Amino acid sequence: MVKFTVDEIHALMQNPNQIRNISVIAHVDHGKSTLTDALISKAGIISSDRSGIARYMDTRPDEKERGITIKSTAISMYFKLPDEDLKMIKQKTDSSEFLINLIDSPGHVDFSSEVTAALRVTDGALVVVDTIDGVCVQTETVLRQALGERIKPVVIINKVDRALLELQITKEDLYQSFARTIENVNVIIATYHDPVLGDVQVSPDQGTVAFGAGLHGWGFTLRQFAARYARKFGVDQGKMMARLWGDNFFNPATKKWTTKATDADGNPLERSFNMFVLDPIYKIFDAVMGSKKDGIGPLLERLEIALEQAERGLEGKKLLKAVMQKFLPAGDALLDMIVIHLPSAAAAQHYRVETLYEGPMDDESAVGIRACDPAGPLVLYVCKMVPSDTGRFYAFGRVFSGTVRAGQSVRIQGPSYVPGAKHDLFVTSIQRTVLMMGRTIEALADCPAGNIVGLVGVDQFLLKSGTLTTSLTAHNMRVMKFSVAPVVQVAVEVKAPADLPKLVEGLTRLSKSDPCLQISTSESGEHLVSAAGELHLEVVLKDLEEFAGVPLKISQPVVPYRETVTADSSIVALAKSSNKHNRLYLKASPLGDELTTAIESGKIGPRDDFKLRARTLADEYGWAVADARKIWAFGPDANGANVLADVTKGVQFLHEIKDSCVAGFEWATKAGVVAEEPMRGVRLNVVDVTLHGDSIHRGGGQIIPAVRRAVYAASLLAKPTLQEPVFQVEIQCPSSAIGGVYSCLSTRRGQVFSEEQRVGTPMFTIKAYLPVSESFGLSGALRQATGGQAFPQSVFDHWASISGSPLEKGSKLEGIVTKIRTRKGLSPSIPPLETYYDKL
Repeated sequence: MVKFTVDEIHALMQNPNQIRNISVIAHVDHGKSTLTDALISKAGIISSDRSGIARYMDTRPDEKERGITIKSTAISMYFKLPDEDLKMIKQKTDSSEFLINLIDSPGHVDFSSEVTAALRVTDGALVVVDTIDGVCVQTETVLRQALGERIKPVVIINKVDRALLELQITKEDLYQSFARTIENVNVIIATYHDPVLGDVQVSPDQGTVAFGAGLHGWGFTLRQFAARYARKFGVDQGKMMARLWGDNFFNPATKKWTTKATDADGNPLERSFNMFVLDPIYKIFDAVMGSKKDGIGPLLERLEIALEQAERGLEGKKLLKAVMQKFLPAGDALLDMIVIHLPSAAAAQHYRVETLYEGPMDDESAVGIRACDPAGPLVLYVCKMVPSDTGRFYAFGRVFSGTVRAGQSVRIQGPSYVPGAKHDLFVTSIQRTVLMMGRTIEALADCPAGNIVGLVGVDQFLLKSGTLTTSLTAHNMRVMKFSVAPVVQVAVEVKAPADLPKLVEGLTRLSKSDPCLQISTSESGEHLVSAAGELHLEVVLKDLEEFAGVPLKISQPVVPYRETVTADSSIVALAKSSNKHNRLYLKASPLGDELTTAIESGKIGPRDDFKLRARTLADEYGWAVADARKIWAFGPDANGANVLADVTKGVQFLHEIKDSCVAGFEWATKAGVVAEEPMRGVRLNVVDVTLHGDSIHRGGGQIIPAVRRAVYAASLLAKPTLQEPVFQVEIQCPSSAIGGVYSCLSTRRGQVFSEEQRVGTPMFTIKAYLPVSESFGLSGALRQATGGQAFPQSVFDHWASISGSPLEKGSKLEGIVTKIRTRKGLSPSIPPLETYYDKL
């Protein structure tokens, strides 16, 4: 029975001190959705015996079928905290009632963009780590993203039951395994931690680490055990909690605590965590699953566990689940950890405003966000669009300032809106505000600052994300940065030409529904869908068929390449305008990997203060200060990793043709000379320009094509090559399957760079670089080679240059270029230099 009403939730929404917005994040299959069931069960939405198997937050049929989360889903729950727990809360609290807005996010690396969207609208993160697998590649990725958004983490080590039932390891080995996992998490936190957050290292004796088993619905923090023993022995709970972790030992003979592992006579002492925490759990497991079944009655009596009549006839794991849920309910442990240790909406917005808001920190919107003020100007960030049954979308986001209500007139500012401009700005009224409740929605009259909300009626003005505001001076909330890149492409077409409008409509809806997906149309008219990986592509194509409602033809996956140069142009490239009155002299050279990556990550970009940028380029990347100050543009799309710099001296009328030069540079870098793929990591220097004295002869129509030809000629003179995307693959397998993994990777040009055994388990973690073009069907091939014992996770890592020259007949690279050019309907061979290079 649900233990709250929408009215109770709406009343709590008015007090941001009582709100906790949290995301559940982890590596795939570490048990996020299963664990979330424990809290949903505590709120009375599902029964306790369904907890762990209901996976209530998996709302799509394919999520249930595959057993993984694909879309992040939100739910709001009301909880009342016992008075003794209230004393532990260090931040401002007004009552014992709390509202938890929880988002369950996917763990598969292909759906990382969903995690980014979830993290943007939450303030705390529950990081789930598997006891046996430990910290994996995706654990690190999501934790890094969380810390980058100034989100405080707490950790739960899940699937503890596997260590006891499958591995049957000793108490000390289990303690060491826990300690190693916590240390690994803290290393990541120390690496990416933002000083503004203060100390966010996690530790069991602080109450920021819990242990549990989501499937069986039990879990605990040391606080629960400390409270039990404090009552029993009449000692202080805080002191007891500190002694239950680390090198603390209790000597039963002398009744004294010590930090030494042996007593005065040299006999070993049992670690306090093993003695007071693990021992009762081991005894229950032994009594229920082992041979000592007759001892279960006295044990339950001693632990004050009373089973109901219906539960007494249970056996095996069902009995174990019933006993452990009564002894250590996971919902209590999670609720304690979330409410006591994660920040309220009011506390978090105070320090998150700097990373969230693009405008000045003293304007009315920033002041409203910092104060989490429901009476301030409305600032609402929409992080994703959620499809509804009616074919429309709910705009899902968070109110950071003000109050949003039905019928309210708002300004909708898209991601490319610039204050004062009219571009990407719409004014409309909101039809309805709704509360997202997992599989269902509930109507709301209004929603004040600090809360997560769904909006109806704004989906036609927003593509993926944007800022809604009532302030005329408001800047945008910062655009989200995704940790994955869409590097796998397919071309999609309809079987019957008459169905083309339905496909276009389907593609528009698909683009809205996925934060990271890219939809584009090639010059030959193909509709291209770009996704983060094979699984992501499979899921979005299935969605596309549903959205379009017509049969589709889908090409083989295509991998995008990038064009670059590996040397300086051997001679200066000259291009004349078509009227032969203007001459442009250009040279191309490589930017270098470090600078290219810095531009792509946003460390250096077109919006930076040009003096500061010039100093950075001079100090860190060896540029001449004069050149660095005269960067004209980044491209393509005004922010790509190619640079156009003016190194001319004393050229007349040069400022008049600057815009035309930039337009020609953008055109050329969008589709390079080798295979019409985007260019990357190229610096183009305008060395000299000779212009006609009459401005009518040096217009854009003359200059733009000439610049493009000069860029192409300079690139052909600078040893051009292609770069291919490379995945970092993490494979987990037992030692017996390692040979199969290596042979499978070697046939696919994979390079293994790390192989480590997870201490205390037979599992190995192998990390390798694998070209994306070789990654299709990797999961199936690994399953075949290892008898289903190896599981890969691939995440885009970097671009790598392919060896050889595309200009060399018969080379492997020339073969790749010919295939790409033929697919695009171009002439199979690269045009010769004379096509673009003009002689004096």
